[in-house]
Amino acid sequence: MPHPVRRSLTLTLADEAATGRLAAALAPLLRPGDVVALTGDLGAGKTVLARALIRTLTGDPDEEVPSPTFTLVQSYDSAAGTVWHFDLYRLSGADEMVELGWDESAAEGIALVEWPDRLGALLPAERLDIALEAAADEARRATLTGHGAWAGRLAALETLDPETGP
Repeated sequence: MPHPVRRSLTLTLADEAATGRLAAALAPLLRPGDVVALTGDLGAGKTVLARALIRTLTGDPDEEVPSPTFTLVQSYDSAAGTVWHFDLYRLSGADEMVELGWDESAAEGIALVEWPDRLGALLPAERLDIALEAAADEARRATLTGHGAWAGRLAALETLDPETGP
């Protein structure tokens, strides 16, 4: 049985500006139907990265991007398609995802998902995982793992220097 295609890349993000530069480099790679699974402890920077991605995709650096912790999902129009930002921390079961528009977001939009483990079997095999963890001071370490076609697309970020941008 062949192993699924997978590629990983680890970057150190010194501060919020470096997170923004990662978002700027990642945004042009996103397409309708993509799922970006954001993992990490509370306060690891999942919402910061999602916010930077949404602002880059909408082309509006001042876009109001509240955390969807209580609403569970927010959507935004962008040139790349509708961006769905899910925060599933408070989700009680994957069956609630239908009510949140998961089928539509997974088929036609770009889904940014915080706490993707709550998706269970709905989490697609082809996706981009971004695991965030605290490093020294305000720094974060971001490990990007591309599954399936994302493995090849992730190669575009291998020369990214988060200190200077794309």
